[in-house]
Amino acid sequence: MAYPNTMYGSTVAGSEINPDIQRWFSTVDKDGSGRITATELQAVLANGQGGHFSDTACKLMIGMFDKEKNGTINVSEFQALFNYVNAWLGVFRGFDHDNSGSIQENELSAALTQMGYRLSAEFIQFLIKKSDLQGHRSITIDQFIVLCVQIQRFTEAFRLRDADQSGTITIGFEDFLGVALNCSI
Repeated sequence: MAYPNTMYGSTVAGSEINPDIQRWFSTVDKDGSGRITATELQAVLANGQGGHFSDTACKLMIGMFDKEKNGTINVSEFQALFNYVNAWLGVFRGFDHDNSGSIQENELSAALTQMGYRLSAEFIQFLIKKSDLQGHRSITIDQFIVLCVQIQRFTEAFRLRDADQSGTITIGFEDFLGVALNCSI
């Protein structure tokens, strides 16, 4: 199974914009500025549980695709974001075995294991608890995307410091703070 990687934000120069994406973008772009914000994006993304994507998830995704770093994305960046979300949605649905629209501990464990992470049951419970603010003991698609992106970011930062690939690093306090602040949303 292919997983979306952190090479987000890549769009091919001169690539054609899908007309359906253009129409959806125009609908989302309430102020007609040709750029959309996290707030505009949040208004249209449903999380499968009768709610919208979280503010955190929308800010994360806008930030991932915002090449100008001004808090907005254009239609080309929106198309890349749309493709990225759809790729994660495919992964999510592949592990939502009961089609509940959310992933429980065993499903999250299976997903992360297949992605190459070997995490304890206790740590999986911790991840669910930190992601699920309503206490449902499961996570929605937007929480899943945020969690997976955070794990990818921390893994990349860890690997840079684990030169001998021993699975252990020594890290100074300021370096630790830098990693934590750069990897957080």
